[in-house]
Amino acid sequence: MTSQLLVVEDDFALRSALVASLEVAGFDVTAVEDAESAVATLNKFKPDLVITDVQMKSMSGVDLLKFIRKNDRHLPVVLMTAFAEIKDAIEVMKLGACDYLEKPFEPKRLTKLIEKYLPNKIEAKIIVEDPASKNLFEYARKIAQTSSTVLLVGESGSGKEVLSQFIHEQSQRSQSKFVAINCAAIPENMLEATLFGYEKGAFTGAHQACAGKFEQAQGGTLLLDEISEMPVMLQAKILRVLQEKEVERLGGKKTIKLDVRVIATTNRDLVKEVKEKRFREDLYYRLNVFPIRCLSLRERVADIAPLATRLLNQYAKSCGLSSNDPQNEEITFSQSAIKKLNQYAWPGNVRELDNLMQRIAVLANSKIVNDTDIIFESLNVGFDTSQFVPNELSNSLSGISYLDGRDRNSLDDAGRNENNRDEKQLGSDMRQHEYQLIIESLKQCSGKKKEVAEQLGISARTLRYKLAKMRDSGYEIPNKKSYA
Repeated sequence: MTSQLLVVEDDFALRSALVASLEVAGFDVTAVEDAESAVATLNKFKPDLVITDVQMKSMSGVDLLKFIRKNDRHLPVVLMTAFAEIKDAIEVMKLGACDYLEKPFEPKRLTKLIEKYLPNKIEAKIIVEDPASKNLFEYARKIAQTSSTVLLVGESGSGKEVLSQFIHEQSQRSQSKFVAINCAAIPENMLEATLFGYEKGAFTGAHQACAGKFEQAQGGTLLLDEISEMPVMLQAKILRVLQEKEVERLGGKKTIKLDVRVIATTNRDLVKEVKEKRFREDLYYRLNVFPIRCLSLRERVADIAPLATRLLNQYAKSCGLSSNDPQNEEITFSQSAIKKLNQYAWPGNVRELDNLMQRIAVLANSKIVNDTDIIFESLNVGFDTSQFVPNELSNSLSGISYLDGRDRNSLDDAGRNENNRDEKQLGSDMRQHEYQLIIESLKQCSGKKKEVAEQLGISARTLRYKLAKMRDSGYEIPNKKSYA
């Protein structure tokens, strides 16, 4: 989504020059000749930024600024004038202008100024073509208007953090901070201090006071990513913070009042976690005011091709490949390639698609990507496993989907060839092979999970999720001590 600008300038020549320069810079520009027309335009649509002259007939740029601030205190406004004085600059800044530009000025200077103040909207990065996606984001947009807690549930890589940022940007807190913390990535003994902050001398190494994530998000939104990985004892303290809307630093005596919206995410079944005493029931209900299930990529098929096209061209540009094309044509997919993308199950969701587009950006030989150019991270579609799987294990796993990554066509074939085995049994067998692959890799890497994840070509987060599922199924997971 291109950023939309509203230009207000009564000089026709200058207005035309501004529009031309800004459109070349990649902006979508609407231009009007006076402040009255700008007011009428603002009643029809909301631009991302307004650039207005100060000295105009009837209604001035300052009056327009006052009108904008009365109706929208967050919309960025840049004023430009040929009569710049320091006192004028101070006055308009007090009224809420984000900057003041003296004529004449270089187009590059204006562009840099716009980029400085233009909101970095996550909405511009989101692909929403599938009807299911449109419904999801419309629901999220409504929820954003409240200050209630939100619980996002979904598979790894399904875009939970992106959706949480979208909710923040659509809320009244959008001008304040969005602070995120991954509860699974921080050691247990440091997580409490990171969340609540600490005073000087609170523990060994606390040489100075430090605000926690709750304080840092004051007035804004705090994302508790992977909250299901949080220790039960710490969950009780989080519950108290949410109930009392206040926090106390470690080693401190002062209570700090909070104005923070909390969004939590998980890829686990929290109802099951509550039943098995791994997650507090009272915290679950405190978080579950507005539950949202994030869609996996295979559940929003219409988003796959446009998302793949955007990612592919971004990587082609960043690699400098597009600079070799004098016509700067966009890389596209053939119909057979789109069909192949749409039929794949995407176990790694957007992350897996992102990885695939990076490879294609480097290896593609033409401006049209064909189905033969698409090689998934899956054992049953030709992926070379010799680089990370022992030969004997690779042979025994031929035809098995890599970490639940199943090509729908191959599953159909399996169902026809194995008439005596239903889909449920097939899925169970595939999981057993998958778990065996992980265990073999753990042995090979002496229990070092970081090396295992790298060897299997998955994220550490996905590996943790798989290991948790294995424990739930009764598997004994080897650790480093097993190889000591």
